[in-house]
Amino acid sequence: MRKLTRRNVLTALGATGIAGALPAQSGLAAPAPKIRLEARPGTARLAPDEYKPTPVWGYEGGVPGPTIRVRQGERIDRVFLNNLPQESTIHWHGIRIDNAMDGVPGLTQAAVPPGKTFDYGFTPPDAGTYWYHPHNRTWEQLARGLYGALIVEETSAPDVDRDEVLMIDDWRLTETAQIAEDFGAMHDWSHGGRIGNWITVNGDGYWTSDARQNDRLRLRLVNASNARIYNLSLKGLSGWVVALDGQPLSMPVPAEKLLLAPAQRADLIVDVTANSGMEASLLSHERGGSYAVAVFRVGQAMAERRADRPAPLPANPLTEIGPLAETRPVDLIMEGGAMGRMRGAMMNGKDTDIRTLISRGKAWAFNGQADMTDKPLLSVRAGQTVRIRMNNRSRWPHGMHLHGHHFRQMLLEEQMGPLRDTLLMQPGEISEIAFVADNPGDWLLHCHMVEHAAAGMMTWLKVT
Repeated sequence: MRKLTRRNVLTALGATGIAGALPAQSGLAAPAPKIRLEARPGTARLAPDEYKPTPVWGYEGGVPGPTIRVRQGERIDRVFLNNLPQESTIHWHGIRIDNAMDGVPGLTQAAVPPGKTFDYGFTPPDAGTYWYHPHNRTWEQLARGLYGALIVEETSAPDVDRDEVLMIDDWRLTETAQIAEDFGAMHDWSHGGRIGNWITVNGDGYWTSDARQNDRLRLRLVNASNARIYNLSLKGLSGWVVALDGQPLSMPVPAEKLLLAPAQRADLIVDVTANSGMEASLLSHERGGSYAVAVFRVGQAMAERRADRPAPLPANPLTEIGPLAETRPVDLIMEGGAMGRMRGAMMNGKDTDIRTLISRGKAWAFNGQADMTDKPLLSVRAGQTVRIRMNNRSRWPHGMHLHGHHFRQMLLEEQMGPLRDTLLMQPGEISEIAFVADNPGDWLLHCHMVEHAAAGMMTWLKVT
């Protein structure tokens, strides 16, 4: 991939080549109309104006889909209408949701056929930055643009001048700005996943907004890419990370360099420090250099810069982890992929060699298992503390996502990291996570490099 900048006019693109309310009766108020959320084909202007709009799949036909914004404790009801040519679902990523609403085909619901609907309804218990996306053929549907932000506002909001959602995505486009159709490429599935050659924020390759010097902004960053890991920093902005994956940090930390794996989120509170007439930017750093993915044009200051550090966001009502001494960790060994030396794994109940696995679209395994089975990784009673020791024996990074819960990474000297729902595992790394399994149901645990998940990196937990 060539170096991308805000002004190179797609120089990298050639590299691929390729219901109404019912009347009131008996003095009773009519029920509120149901809100529909439709997945359908549409177009988006991802590339510069000299290119035709790009055909996409989007919620309400757009990229991203509508931002759903509610207050903490407020119920969300959506009638999902699938007008795609494939079956689909909606997964409400990061929400500690009722299991029946989690949107995982074959585990929590049946996939919704074209032309059919499914009613989703839940009350988010936690404030924070979340998002929604499909969980059927995610490796294709997500790459075509099917995602949106879900924002749950705190009952007591931080003191900021503006709240911005920035959904960062990469697209694999042809030289005519069409989405490359090589979705099932085994090279992607067995290597780093589908990496694009054009980056957008909120569906815009040149995302720009206005701000004033000394403004204090809340930036809600969401990595909506299939597989790309972003190494981000700020220019002309100075501030703090206040939440990760929707969960507040106990104390804000300086926002310097930030690694954002697929599906991870980070909430920043930043002050605009660039001079009037200059630009403030969110930068992405890669081997080929750095480029701005989002730019604020800075205008004249209307107030003095705030000298105070932001207070921590209000904590969410999660059950904290108790003593771990009597809790036995469960091992999750991650194997396979290119250069991984995996000779075979179990599939359909049989020991299967690697050539046969590859021919059937499998390149990875958890604990020697390349497909989902009826047996969970572990089964626990609600309220038990769970520890999972993950060993990445592959040559590739993996963003491990747990549904229905948030966990803490165990650090040195029995310290615990911040609450997260997605953990980036580097090649050769061993990490242990712990959480209280207080949400009954069958919960998926998988790599959110979604090609890796499709190619074998999925398992599940049963909480009874």
